[in-house]
Amino acid sequence: MTARIEHANLTVPDLDAAITFLQTLEPDFEVLHDSGPGEEYRWVHVGTPAGYIALEEPHEPGKPGTRARYADYGVNHVGFVVDDVDAVAERLLAAGYEEGFRAERHPSRIRRYFLDSNGFEWELVQYLVTAPEERFRYA
Repeated sequence: MTARIEHANLTVPDLDAAITFLQTLEPDFEVLHDSGPGEEYRWVHVGTPAGYIALEEPHEPGKPGTRARYADYGVNHVGFVVDDVDAVAERLLAAGYEEGFRAERHPSRIRRYFLDSNGFEWELVQYLVTAPEERFRYA
């Protein structure tokens, strides 16, 4: 059996803003489930039945602390494979999202990073080759 990632789960301060970002990144993403009001806390699944991002509100009332990406423990970014990284980047920029780190072009892939309005970083990667041994060449 080969393991694959089905979902990532993030606690975010603004669920609707996170949904908007993900559906701007990929217009085909659907809200697969929204627990709605009345629950102890709201949570949603956004994506496709094959893979999605689980988003939830903080479980405890109050103001959670912030973390410095790549310096503190926690999730640094979530990556999406896209067919045309520049087209997705243009869509995100047009919607007002900030581009973060822009990696140097690699012979096998193009990567760009964006921040959503909750401060989470998302990687977009476009592979230029199909062979796994070329896709994941690090030299």
